Amino acid sequence: MKLLIASNNAHKHQELREIFAALGPFSAAIELITPRQAGVDIDPDESADTYAGNALLKARGFARALADAAPAEALWVIADDSGLEVDALHGAPGLFSARYHKAAPGGDGCAALLGELTGVPNASRGARFQCAIVLIDPDGSEHTFFGTCEGRIGFEKRGVGGFGFDPVFMLPSDTRSLAEYAAAEKHRISHRGVAARKAIAFLSGKQ
Repeated sequence: MKLLIASNNAHKHQELREIFAALGPFSAAIELITPRQAGVDIDPDESADTYAGNALLKARGFARALADAAPAEALWVIADDSGLEVDALHGAPGLFSARYHKAAPGGDGCAALLGELTGVPNASRGARFQCAIVLIDPDGSEHTFFGTCEGRIGFEKRGVGGFGFDPVFMLPSDTRSLAEYAAAEKHRISHRGVAARKAIAFLSGKQ
């Protein structure tokens, strides 16, 4: 089974490969294909008002582009959309998490977020990562899966693993940031890992 990753983000390519590789024998039968490998070069608009909506826009866009580039290639398409919701910021940056990073000075969204939370006590720094994953099978059917990772925002950047807001995201009852977790450990509890496990369980029934 071949899946086209509907993303141009190399970090997501890596995370999905790690997640799939860690989830048992069935995942070894799945080949994840990047847009470049499939000859697809698009950047779909992410204008929906939900994570699932944005994931659907990306999945549909890449599925159409794949049909144009390789009409005889029967690939599944996998897309995700995710974001960080911070309680003290009324759920922001949420859907705009990627843009928050790009707009931050030096592209450092973690530093910008810590600055916004200056003076906010630990008890009020609750946050969560949300993820929606969409699969489109070769006949065009669409399937959506969700994952959540609850935690809080720390007071400094810590760790060098992961990407995005991982260095400032702290897990409940742990002194480590998500960026200090080993990849396999992170993927067991991360929002993307939770959603991906559901997607893989679904795919296993299609073999």
